[in-house]
Amino acid sequence: MRKTTAKIFASTALVVIGALTLSACGGQPAEGNSGGSGGSASGLSGSVTTDGSSTVAPLTEAAADLFGDEESGVNVSVATSGTGGGFKSFCADETDISNASRPIKDEEAAECEAAGVEYTEIVAANDGLSVIINPGNDWAEDLTVEQLNTIWSPDSEGEITNWNQVDSSFPDQAITLFGAGTDSGTFDYFTDAINGEEGAIRTDYSPSEDDNITVQGVSGDVGAIGFLGLSYVEENEGVIKAAMIDGVMPSTETVQDG
Repeated sequence: MRKTTAKIFASTALVVIGALTLSACGGQPAEGNSGGSGGSASGLSGSVTTDGSSTVAPLTEAAADLFGDEESGVNVSVATSGTGGGFKSFCADETDISNASRPIKDEEAAECEAAGVEYTEIVAANDGLSVIINPGNDWAEDLTVEQLNTIWSPDSEGEITNWNQVDSSFPDQAITLFGAGTDSGTFDYFTDAINGEEGAIRTDYSPSEDDNITVQGVSGDVGAIGFLGLSYVEENEGVIKAAMIDGVMPSTETVQDG
């Protein structure tokens, strides 16, 4: 069986639609279906299952809606178990499309090969990881990588609990931490970029594969900080805000120019 995996590194989301079309066309049209009830003009029917990155999910959901307008007989489901969780299901031959915010790892590719699952990588979009704070936070609007390391390092667990420990000019305000879970490609990137080792992070934070949980947590606590994809910042303007990192604000322009 040929499968398609959508990867989050290119400039257009249109390739996701192509991926859905490829997967759906692999099914057989229902016997006698010529566009009647429950079918489509082309006679396609069946289902396409996707799982993986919550960062890619909004693109896949939009593609699924567009595809559904053309092929109403095909049901497309979009789950968000994180990049790693999506690859587990994909390589177990349980899904048709794996949404990922990082490349497939060697061990994951080996699992797919062992299960006889062939796949094609398709780049879907460029994404910018964003550090978010509460709209009421007016002291941490421009952080450094070094300060982020102070906050998120494994050595900071139980030790760095107040903003004034990060910088003496910051207020006496407790820090609350939210971010991606360990199955997330966002988690893999953030820990490597900030703490120098993939997976290295303090454990006394609230992890979730659902970025909306991170949004809710940060929006409800003036001392909160979290990390997620830029699209969630854009969707929640006024609810959360992005911090600049070393003077760089996450935006479409800064993401596209690297």
